[in-house]
Amino acid sequence: MNAKNPATNPDAPMAAARRPLEGIRVLDLTWALAGPYCTLHLALLGAEVIKIESITSLDAMRRGDYALDGDLERSPTFNSVGLHKLGLRLNLKQSAAVALVKALAEISDVLVENFRPGVVQRLGLGYEELRRSNPTIVFASSSAFGSSGPLRRYPGYASVFSASGGLGHITGYEDGPPVEIRDSIDLRVGATLAYAILTALYHRRNTGTGQTIDLSSMEAIVALSGHTTLAHVLTGETARRRGNRDDAMAPHGVYRCRGEDAWISIAVATDREFRALCGAMGRPDLARDARFADAYRRLRHAEELDEAVDGWTRNHTPHAVMRLLQKSGVAAVPAFNSKELVYDMHLQARGAWRNVDHPRMGQRRVQGLSWRTVGAATQVSMPAPTLGQHNDFILREVLGVPTDEVHRLDAGGVFE
Repeated sequence: MNAKNPATNPDAPMAAARRPLEGIRVLDLTWALAGPYCTLHLALLGAEVIKIESITSLDAMRRGDYALDGDLERSPTFNSVGLHKLGLRLNLKQSAAVALVKALAEISDVLVENFRPGVVQRLGLGYEELRRSNPTIVFASSSAFGSSGPLRRYPGYASVFSASGGLGHITGYEDGPPVEIRDSIDLRVGATLAYAILTALYHRRNTGTGQTIDLSSMEAIVALSGHTTLAHVLTGETARRRGNRDDAMAPHGVYRCRGEDAWISIAVATDREFRALCGAMGRPDLARDARFADAYRRLRHAEELDEAVDGWTRNHTPHAVMRLLQKSGVAAVPAFNSKELVYDMHLQARGAWRNVDHPRMGQRRVQGLSWRTVGAATQVSMPAPTLGQHNDFILREVLGVPTDEVHRLDAGGVFE
């Protein structure tokens, strides 16, 4: 490992247990959502993540509607994906700033970037350049279509990843157009990139060698729609949009409940579950109906089933339906909106939400990792950095840059 112990960070609270990636230093040259979501996971797992940004090329999550009252330091979204990171303000249009990144890369374990292919190479920060002074570095690049192939120079955002990866085409109703999937697509790409970096670090531990990662967002999403491509290979058929319908289960869908914009998701897989649903609805006649005698016939008569289920759920609240059906062994849960998720008792009992004190926004509720571990600290305790918040710490303590040199660089606009 190349990094100093991240516990030297003056803003990091002391933890009783070590985090799994303590001792790993990550240079974060990512922006928007996909890349920062990747480095968020690494930071929450204990890596010392140094987020590099500047006012001349501001992270998209600090701008526009993401920022409260237009204040770049008051973006809840940026805070959510910037937790536990250190902030270094560098203007990479300046050669002296690039030199500082190179110096950091010499003592770092990972560099992550999600510019268009070729950008970091033109900056002089490509893998071949950095590996000369640090042959064990893991260099992770994420782009819309990867760094090779005929589409390699095409830009993209989440909706493009969704469309190019095939999920957009199968999402939506049968009589409607493909549906754009946005932020959640970015998060899936980011999680895939984090997984790739962890495997590279494991490989380095076993072999002592670094490597480069070339992630295509298109391919990351194609992997999630694999059942449709496999079906085409096997049958020649092209998957179509089915709304909430399932290929095997009926009833299967989201049904209106009592209340404003209130819905319940119900999925029935077996004959036993169907009989249990009919009993909970007070409709044993449906279980005896020849049209619904088995899964095949229920699929053929799914519309009639949906009408019967919808007629029942409309008279009850989503939580009442959930409790009744789950008690009967039927999978059912409300379609939670964002407010309901924030105050959901189950998520609170699990510790999914944590409060952190942000210097400009005050106390904010944020989400940490979606799993729990024993014997390792993984809880959220540190907000996202303000722009350049940790410049002094990184320049003086990590790199050992003399004070007069820091002043000279500042006067030259390196930290803009």
